[in-house]
Amino acid sequence: MNVTRGLIIADPWVGHILEGRKDWEMRSQATAHRGWFGLIRKGSGQVMGLARLVDCGRALSESEMIDSFEHHRIPDTMIRNGEVSKWVIPWKLADIRRLDRAIPYEHKSGAVTWVSFSAGVAAQLQLVLEGSASQSGVETLARAREVADDKLIPISSSPTDPAAPRRVKATLPTGPSSEAPERLLGRSRLSGGNLRNNHFYLTDFMNDFPADIIGGRNRHEAAAREVTVDWGGPNLVMTDIDHTKRMFRARGWVRQFFAASGAREGDFVVVTSPSPYQVRVRVEHASAF
Repeated sequence: MNVTRGLIIADPWVGHILEGRKDWEMRSQATAHRGWFGLIRKGSGQVMGLARLVDCGRALSESEMIDSFEHHRIPDTMIRNGEVSKWVIPWKLADIRRLDRAIPYEHKSGAVTWVSFSAGVAAQLQLVLEGSASQSGVETLARAREVADDKLIPISSSPTDPAAPRRVKATLPTGPSSEAPERLLGRSRLSGGNLRNNHFYLTDFMNDFPADIIGGRNRHEAAAREVTVDWGGPNLVMTDIDHTKRMFRARGWVRQFFAASGAREGDFVVVTSPSPYQVRVRVEHASAF
């Protein structure tokens, strides 16, 4: 159960994996690796989650790639126009687990696919797998602190739906907030129809989103990239925007968002952005105006 290496995966593909929508990571070459590894968001310098590599398939044809969308999430437009013509070998994943808090690691020069973890990072990830909420986990953490070169982050795990990617918690030390100021994208007034149908419109500020997250009318015309939506719930959402409906394509979370915020007709959904591919949404009640 040792996790000694991590795989670097670019957006939006790593987001699909972490949200449980993708269990094939498409690569240009086969791999002999099997077992646990860390999921690293490209350019972040952080381990975002864990997965187990259980198999490596053969190279797929164009038609097989299109038919396998539910596994790899690559839109058929990208497949047909040759954008991913090299990336046709499926690395098959299982037991995907997302960390509540990312764990930083040292990215050594020259690492472009696999990254070898230091003893400290490997010890933290092993604790995630073992379940450090137990007494044995606490003892393991204490031993790891004695031998690791890295500063360890206390980790605890929590039970989740076994059918979904497991979400495990890594609690960071407290300190002053380093969040960047957020830009207001716009406000969307809620109608009764919005509340009944679990959606809200982005019409008035569609042009404030990056153009490459605006897609077509169905999943086969999905945008090249996605935006991460923080709605205050337990999981972030990765989605593009359907330009024909003028709303986020992924909508399964909206019912919970409305319920948790006590949204009513006439209220506003406020959409802000700390960075181009991240947004936060919250409800402002009409009585606040």
